[in-house]
Amino acid sequence: MWWTRLALLTCLTVLFVLTLFHEVNSASVSNGKVDKNAASPQGGLRRIFMQESDASSFFKRRGRRAVKTQDEINAEQRQRLAADERKREYHEEQRNEFESYAEEEHDEQDERTREKTEQWREFHYDGLDPSYEYNRHTI
Repeated sequence: MWWTRLALLTCLTVLFVLTLFHEVNSASVSNGKVDKNAASPQGGLRRIFMQESDASSFFKRRGRRAVKTQDEINAEQRQRLAADERKREYHEEQRNEFESYAEEEHDEQDERTREKTEQWREFHYDGLDPSYEYNRHTI
């Protein structure tokens, strides 16, 4: 039960401190210059929020289905072309890597086949040239 009293006492202390220092705007250290807008109560809000006329024209500037300007169309087209170019270069690089890998594999397979053929010929060589085994006549 003592912890509820401690929590209540802490909350009351925090509430007292907040009401005592209600006039403090921020905890940052000032640089010595006094801003006229910041000194007024609405000064900070004026820097954050825009005027009502600017805000309404901000959304009326271009609706969802409005025609885009030529600059916007050109910028989007440049972005598409750049993305297509990057994609094309990537796929070309991947294709070149695969082609070089496939060529190496083919060369290695040819080398292994050649070695196996030479070993087979050495093992089955009977001293005759061409080999007797291939010149046999059937009776």
